[in-house]
Amino acid sequence: MKINIKENNKNVQEFNFLYDSVGWGSYDEGISKIALDNTFYSISVYDDDKIIGYGRLIGDTICFVYIQDIMVRKEYQSQKIGTLIMNKLLEKIKELQKINPDLRVYSGASKGKEKFYEKFGFVTRIDAGLGAGMILKTNEEN
Repeated sequence: MKINIKENNKNVQEFNFLYDSVGWGSYDEGISKIALDNTFYSISVYDDDKIIGYGRLIGDTICFVYIQDIMVRKEYQSQKIGTLIMNKLLEKIKELQKINPDLRVYSGASKGKEKFYEKFGFVTRIDAGLGAGMILKTNEEN
């Protein structure tokens, strides 16, 4: 395996492929393009030229940042690719914290993946004394 990393790659097809490969489905290409265009920072990981992982930062970059869409192809999981992605994203967050040390960093861990994020120091909002996180239900979820 030869790992290559690209920053701020906005390849819609690769993004949708990974979304689908981890079982999240995929978005319309137009929606994915807008999402990627509005991404502050991202990491794409390749095995040679084959996309195998991705993660991104979204938010205002001064008060709030969200770690979003940490995705690793199933056949590459448990090989520290997700850890590589998280470490790169956390390096970028440390740069932002030089401007505002009180920058709030959030992550919406997928169900069953909480332990992965805990390794990086994440706790639940309740454990941080902030109350439960919530999500607005869409019409399709009602």
